[in-house]
Amino acid sequence: MNHDHIPAPPHLSLPALFGKFLRFGCLAFGGPVAQIAMVKQKLVVEEGWITPQRFNRLLAVMQVLPGPEAHELCVHMGMIARGRIGGLLAGLGFMLPGFLLMLACGFAYASYIEGRGGVDSVLLGVQVAVLAVIARAVQRIGAHILTSGWLWALAVLGAGATLADVPFWVPLIAAAYAYAKEDKPAARILLAAIAVAAAYFLLPAEVPVSIALEANGTITQAALAALFMAGLKGGLLTFGGAYTAIPYVRADTVAQGWLSDGQFLDGVAIANVLPAPLVIFATFAGFMAAGVPGALAITAGMFLPAFAFSMIFFERLEALVDNARLHRTLDGIAAAVVGIIAATLLQLGAAVLARLPGGESDLIWAAPVFALALLAAFLVKGGWVAPAILAAGGAAGWLVFA
Repeated sequence: MNHDHIPAPPHLSLPALFGKFLRFGCLAFGGPVAQIAMVKQKLVVEEGWITPQRFNRLLAVMQVLPGPEAHELCVHMGMIARGRIGGLLAGLGFMLPGFLLMLACGFAYASYIEGRGGVDSVLLGVQVAVLAVIARAVQRIGAHILTSGWLWALAVLGAGATLADVPFWVPLIAAAYAYAKEDKPAARILLAAIAVAAAYFLLPAEVPVSIALEANGTITQAALAALFMAGLKGGLLTFGGAYTAIPYVRADTVAQGWLSDGQFLDGVAIANVLPAPLVIFATFAGFMAAGVPGALAITAGMFLPAFAFSMIFFERLEALVDNARLHRTLDGIAAAVVGIIAATLLQLGAAVLARLPGGESDLIWAAPVFALALLAAFLVKGGWVAPAILAAGGAAGWLVFA
């Protein structure tokens, strides 16, 4: 493998390495673009850990792999400095501030905010605004991934399969097969569509799994294992941005009755304002489902792939940049995921509509809030935009839904 000849990073003790990435985690506002820019400025431009050319190659790899790119990048940079233990400490340091803050937010939400008189209308306005933020994310992700008519077809296939309650893995496997090779794309996509249709008629819908409690209220190991698997599914299927984890975390938490769509959207809203990878919304979902143990379980599952890809395949990751066959397979999966999250957005929208105090008659108020939030998401740029949109949505909800 051809690596640039560079001096080694400055020698850091393990506590110093952990502290450096803990500081990154405390300042990780503004989403992955701002987080990556912060790491690059400090470690590449100022301290010269690696050359800008190698950093760009690493970033290309992180964008190909599932998982939060900024977190994976921190793990990889920690390994460059101090091996696998360095990667582990760097990743933990980067995610820890957001995790602890989300735990605190979950506790405050459950104890003091949810269900309080006058607060529900504010949260409803925030949820309408979150829908606009997610819609903008779908467009942004789709613009990057859906670069051909065939990929658009796979996105439509993923959306249709989701709305028809086909098991999640069917459109993903079908899309991976359909786009893995360049030859006969029409025939391959037709076969993928036939496979999804057959799954609709032949396979049962996924069976809900209820969190079981012991007689003393203790959460069972099976429940925690289910939450861990919910996070792991989201972590393995996060392509093109953290928003693509939403359908899978929602399917394994909300759809199982562990929390409501409203609570789930509130968690996404909180994640947008914390210094953390956006997938930290899974921590909120786990907390609402099963307290601190649930939050730990789902967070461990969500971040495990981001640690594993770098720590296990460290020596081979950069070779992925040149693997065209793998790129096409992942592009096909990513296209289906775009359709899946678009369908999930429609389902979340229907859930919010059902929560409006006046039912469909209140749509006359909700629609302008959504439209203005969406317009702001498209026209205004900056890491502060999403928090500002959510705050404005909360104010609008207090005015129109109270």
